[in-house]
Amino acid sequence: MNFLGGKQINPDLQNERNKATFDVEEFAKWWYGSEEKLKFKRFLDSYILDDVDEDIFRTQHLRHDEIYTAGIKSCVKVSKKLRKLQDLLRPGQKDIWPGLYLSSNLWGALPPANPFSVHYSMIVDAIQKLGTAEQYEKFGKRAENLEIACAFAQTELGHGTYLRGLETRADYDPEREEFILNTPTMTSYKWWPGGLGQTANYCIVVAQLYIGNCHKDLALFMVQIRDEETHMPLPGIDIGDVGKKMGFPTVNNGYLGLKNVRVPRNHMLMRHDQVLPDGTYVKGPNTAVKFLPLLIGRCVANESSASLLAMACTIASRYSAVRRQCSVDADSQEVQILNYQTQQMKIFPEIGNAIAYKLTSKKLWQCYYETSRDIDEGNYDSLPELHALSCCLKVLSTSDVVNGVERLRLACGGHGYLSSANLGNMYVDGSAACTYEGDNTVLLLTVGRYLLKSYVKAIAGEEVPSLVAYLRNTVEDLASHKWTGTWENILRILEIVAANKIRLAFERIEKRLKSGQTEAEAFNNTGVELIKAAELHGRVIVASIFYEEVKGSSASFRSPQLNRVLENLFEIFLLNIILKKLSDIQRVITISEAEILDLEKRLETSLKTIRPDAVAICDGFDFHDRNMSSTLGCYDGNVYQRIFEAAKSNPLNAKPVPDVFHTHLKPFMKSKL
Repeated sequence: MNFLGGKQINPDLQNERNKATFDVEEFAKWWYGSEEKLKFKRFLDSYILDDVDEDIFRTQHLRHDEIYTAGIKSCVKVSKKLRKLQDLLRPGQKDIWPGLYLSSNLWGALPPANPFSVHYSMIVDAIQKLGTAEQYEKFGKRAENLEIACAFAQTELGHGTYLRGLETRADYDPEREEFILNTPTMTSYKWWPGGLGQTANYCIVVAQLYIGNCHKDLALFMVQIRDEETHMPLPGIDIGDVGKKMGFPTVNNGYLGLKNVRVPRNHMLMRHDQVLPDGTYVKGPNTAVKFLPLLIGRCVANESSASLLAMACTIASRYSAVRRQCSVDADSQEVQILNYQTQQMKIFPEIGNAIAYKLTSKKLWQCYYETSRDIDEGNYDSLPELHALSCCLKVLSTSDVVNGVERLRLACGGHGYLSSANLGNMYVDGSAACTYEGDNTVLLLTVGRYLLKSYVKAIAGEEVPSLVAYLRNTVEDLASHKWTGTWENILRILEIVAANKIRLAFERIEKRLKSGQTEAEAFNNTGVELIKAAELHGRVIVASIFYEEVKGSSASFRSPQLNRVLENLFEIFLLNIILKKLSDIQRVITISEAEILDLEKRLETSLKTIRPDAVAICDGFDFHDRNMSSTLGCYDGNVYQRIFEAAKSNPLNAKPVPDVFHTHLKPFMKSKL
């Protein structure tokens, strides 16, 4: 393992590692996918992170423009290293550069965040999937090699998720075979695109397409916004950075105004929808396919959220093993706070959540690649299911993770509030994910609509996708199911609960329609129920994926010791869901007080079972100290020394007496009132 320092390991932390009941190395291989992948990851840690400039970890002491400058410098340095490594190890391929550019294993090399995150998470794939072969040759390859920097300009100052409300307009001029792009109002300015402010010189602009003043649909256009040599904004372009935000200081979110900006006809991404030279509009077979870039963004959000939570768990677990506070009885010494059941309840379920969302991320990417291949072959059948799945997992992962990180920050007490603990930065970065690529509430409503359609098909006996297959006869299945408390029984009960919630939402909409409400009114007035149904559906999916990993065929490739650890974590994960959803469960099945007490006892037992392995599990995540950038979470556990060192480096302590004492404070204190 490559970690900072060389300081002696804190004895409390070393004792925790000695108590582990499983092989940490085996866990790490499982977490990263294989021994080969873990080995390469550790090599990458050393290659990228060991010589990182310490100053970029002190961004809290810098101005906004200074942080952006530091971020660009670190991005360029990492890019050069990855390019060199690609040429050295696998020339001509793309798995290292740019394949690893957004990996969480490199977060420590880009601590203020990456202004090219949208460029590589969305733009390159968008050009490839939505553009023609010629457009990919012209724009995609240059973007892939970072010869041009691109943003994805969809959201506007006045509209976000409601795409039909976007005001940016593209009018086709058949005489010159050009589109004329305009943002006619202040609210139509593009707002929030990552990298747009000062970094990008091109962007994909999403606009309402008009031909002969007749509205057609939304369309996507490659638009050059800055000169490639001078980087000056081109004529008709009003562009800049939106300013400081809660987190991601160097992502360089920007605004963009367009005034009579002309682009050639072949700059509209036209693999699917097309505009012919004479202005004839040819609509593609599936209009939803143009929003594949958003699906990619949701896949990335799910994956990065899992890593973020795992890092926060590592920090809180290590700190809780080192921190001693109070005593269990009057005569004993102060105990590690990790021994307190209340502390365990804050940390251990979050470890389970991190693993759950790691597994769902793998599933989501698999579905995305399968659907992409289908689309390439002209088959769009699986697109709605992928859309619903990506919405659902994006919502659950981001909302659970941001709440989990905050819970873990609080678990670290006052020291968790320090900027040097980095948990505050993790929280604000995680909270951003709850609103980008689609506000979470709106995405849940989207899932709700999908579930209603699936429910109607299921009760009609029609075929439904595998992820909603449980809707078939589920509600009618109530009478035959009793509570037994086994994992299989609990999962089935969760399916019944979710199906019942969908049924209730459907029936309420039907009742409102019959009372005279419009479809839009009925849907709006049933919004809360639809959100609850979508959330429960998501819980079923996540729990099922976790269960399959624990009890499926892959378990045969792991040692009994590692399987027990994963089973214990799944037990905590599942019990935590059930105890939170008791009110919904008791609406569909009888569960007695004794059975609830048994669940609570099982949870208490699981906490005790995980306790000896908690620190070792987090060691198995194998995060480099620089990636966590936390005084509380370093591998050596020397928390207090690192906190003190961080305080000493504070610029306010550079002088024993600050200048403002002489210029303002002393004169005031010596003056007579």
